[in-house]
Amino acid sequence: MELRFSPLFSGSSGNSTYVGCDDAQLLVDAGMSGSRVTGELGLIGVDPHRLNAILVSHEHADHIKGIGILSRKYDLPVYATEGTWQGMYGKIGPIADKNRVMFEPDQDFFIGSINVTPFSTPHDANQPVGFTFGLDGAKLAVATDLGSVRESWMKHLVGSDAVILESNYDPDMLRAGPYPYELKKRIMSRHGHLSNDDAGMVAVELARNGTRQIILGHLSKENNFPELAMRSCELSLQMNGIVPHEDVLLYIARRDGNTGMFSISAEML
Repeated sequence: MELRFSPLFSGSSGNSTYVGCDDAQLLVDAGMSGSRVTGELGLIGVDPHRLNAILVSHEHADHIKGIGILSRKYDLPVYATEGTWQGMYGKIGPIADKNRVMFEPDQDFFIGSINVTPFSTPHDANQPVGFTFGLDGAKLAVATDLGSVRESWMKHLVGSDAVILESNYDPDMLRAGPYPYELKKRIMSRHGHLSNDDAGMVAVELARNGTRQIILGHLSKENNFPELAMRSCELSLQMNGIVPHEDVLLYIARRDGNTGMFSISAEML
């Protein structure tokens, strides 16, 4: 059975990712309007009525904007940490009690055949997490809003066949850009976002441990651009003897629409 996934939106204006297989259809975050999320699902051939759940990484607006309406319209369970539920209070509208599901970081669970493992991330939110998804020996990681490179979350990504990885900003663009100083300091802090340089360092470690697809995501509209993020990652790989687009495939997740459907399976490995 294949594990399929598609970044629907990826950037500071909104984030959402589809993950699914034959018996489970999931959303990771829904940071755009419900209509825009369902529109992109339609473009990749996914019927929103067949969704099984929404998994929430953290309570920032670019990850939760459409969660309430989608849960109410399609009767969807919403999975989040206790801290994230507290952070979402008053922001997403009423969620039916039966659809309020709480999980603990580092405690895995199944939705259909997909094994979901949430892991703690260093971001300035109440109790943020990233996710890995396992199916019949194949493994996908969704890891954005990471703050800084740490062994605590890297260990969950290592061994993944595919990774959606944050590459948020170019340090020089951020320093020279129009953002207020306090916002620049937040982004560059150990609880902010990963830079292109950080993403390149992580990509090297992933490629050395068998990852064959890396989708760079959550690019800043003001402090990055796709060609720069891609080139930065390519150079990091090349400097460490890894041939980009041969040893490991690289992609950029689109900010304003889906990046297409990807798939991994044990048979492909």
